[in-house]
Amino acid sequence: MSRFPDNFLWGGATSAAQVEGGRCEDGKGLSHLDYVYYRGPKIPCNFMLKKDLERARAEEATLNFPNRRGIDFYHRYKEDIALLAEMGFKSFRMSVSWTRLFPTGKEEKPSPEGVEFYHNVFRELHKYGIEPLVTMIHYELPIGFVDEFGGWESEKIIPYCVKYLKFLIDEYKDEVKYWLTFNEINMVCAVPWLGGGIVLDRNDDGFEIPKGFRPFAPLPPEMAERWENASHQALHHQFIASAMVVKYAHETAPNCLIGNMFNLHHMYPETPAPEDAYRVHEEKEFNMFFCDVMARGYYPAWILSYYRRNNIHIRWYEGYEKILEEGKVDFISLSYYLSSIVTADPKRQERIGSFIRTLHNPYLETSDFGWQIDPTALRISLNELRDRFNLPIYIVENGLGAFEELGEDKTVHDDYRISYLRSHIKAIADAIDDGVDVMGYTPWGCIDLVSCSLVSMSKRYGFVYVDADDEGNGTYDRYRKDSFFWYKKVIESNGEDLD
Repeated sequence: MSRFPDNFLWGGATSAAQVEGGRCEDGKGLSHLDYVYYRGPKIPCNFMLKKDLERARAEEATLNFPNRRGIDFYHRYKEDIALLAEMGFKSFRMSVSWTRLFPTGKEEKPSPEGVEFYHNVFRELHKYGIEPLVTMIHYELPIGFVDEFGGWESEKIIPYCVKYLKFLIDEYKDEVKYWLTFNEINMVCAVPWLGGGIVLDRNDDGFEIPKGFRPFAPLPPEMAERWENASHQALHHQFIASAMVVKYAHETAPNCLIGNMFNLHHMYPETPAPEDAYRVHEEKEFNMFFCDVMARGYYPAWILSYYRRNNIHIRWYEGYEKILEEGKVDFISLSYYLSSIVTADPKRQERIGSFIRTLHNPYLETSDFGWQIDPTALRISLNELRDRFNLPIYIVENGLGAFEELGEDKTVHDDYRISYLRSHIKAIADAIDDGVDVMGYTPWGCIDLVSCSLVSMSKRYGFVYVDADDEGNGTYDRYRKDSFFWYKKVIESNGEDLD
C-alpha cells in the first residue's frame, strides 16, 4: 500500500507573471513585476532601487523584461494543460493576475476578457479532472499603487485589494475549491520590491545604498531600520487583507478551503554552542510567526517584543485583532527548497529574517545555483508544523533549478531532477508516517518558466522544456524531459514507484 492517501493532490505549480505573457493584450495592465528587467545570469533582479525603476521606465523600448513574455501560456494554455493531464496531475497550482482583471487596480468592473480567460483555464483543467489551486496574489501589484501609495507600505491599498479578492471568490467559487491568499508572504520582509512593491533608495537620513549592493545580501546597518519598518508595515497590511477575504470566503463559499503560503526555511546551528542554538531558535520563531498570525489569528508576544527592541513602529490597522481572529486559514501551504546553517558570530551572521544564508553545510550536496539539497529538513519541518498548528499542510513549491539545453534527441536527460524529487517525496512519505496530514505536492515550475530570482529562462525547473532563451528567442515549443515520464509513473502509483 502507498503511504500517500488515496485523495493526495499530486501536481505542479506556476505563477501568472512567470508563464502567462500576453502583455497588455485584451486590456491587461502592468504590474510591478513587469518592470523587473534582466541584467545577467549572476545578478538576481527581484529587488528594486529607485534608479532601476526610473531606468526601466525611461528605457522600456530597449530593456529586456522577461516577465512580460512568460512562456505564452495566455495563448497556449490548452496545450500546456494537456501535458499536465498526460502526467496525470490531480492539482495545478496557478495564480490570477490582478492587472488582467483590474488593469489599474481601481476599476469598478473587471475586464470581461480577463474574467473569461480564467473561466476558460478552469474549464480546461476540469475537463481532465484537475483541481485548480489558485494563488490570489503571487507578488503582482498594479504599478500605479507603487507610484501613488509606495506599495504595500500604505494601508490605502487594502480596500482595493479586498475588493479584488472578494471578486475572485464570487466569480470563481464554483470552479475553484482550493485558494491561497498571498504567495510566500514572508518575502516582503526579505525582498521588499518583490513581496511588497517597496522601492529602496534612501532612509530618513538620506543614506544611499552602497554601490555594488546585491539582492539577498545583508543590508548595511544604516539601512536596517528603514528596511524593517517598511517591510513589517507592508506585511501587516497584507495580513489584514488576507484575513478579511478568508472570513468572506468562509461566509460566502463554504465549499472552498483557503490557506496561507510562506517560504519554509529550515536551519541548523553551526556548532553545539548554546549561542548558536539560541540563534536557530530566534530564526525559526521568525520563520513561523507568519503562520502564527494567519493560522492562530494573533501576533505572538515575542515578535511584539522584537519590534520594541528594534525600533519597529507599526501603524496598527483599526480593529486588527478582531480581523485576524476572524480570518484564520483552513490549511498551511509552503515552499521548501533548502536548509541553511546559522551562527551567532556577529561578524558572519545575517540579520534575522533574511532570505538565503551563505554558510556552507559540508554534509549536503549543492545545486548549480548554490542551494543545498536537504530532504531530511523537509521531514523535520513538516513535523514541527504539525505540532505547532495541527492543520493540514500543502507543499505547493519544491524543486531543483538547473541550467539545461535541449538535446539533439529533443529532450533533456534530467536524472539530477529525478534524484532531487525522489528524495523529497520519500521525505514527505516519511512525514506522513510520522502522522503529518499532507494534502498534496505541487513541484515548482512544472513547465519551464521565467525564474523569479534571475528573471530569466536559464534557471529551469520543469518536467517540460520550453524552447525559449533569456532574450525571448526560440520557438516556445514544448518538449517532454525524462522527468516528465518519471513523474507520470510516480502519480500513477500514488507515490509507490519512485524508481
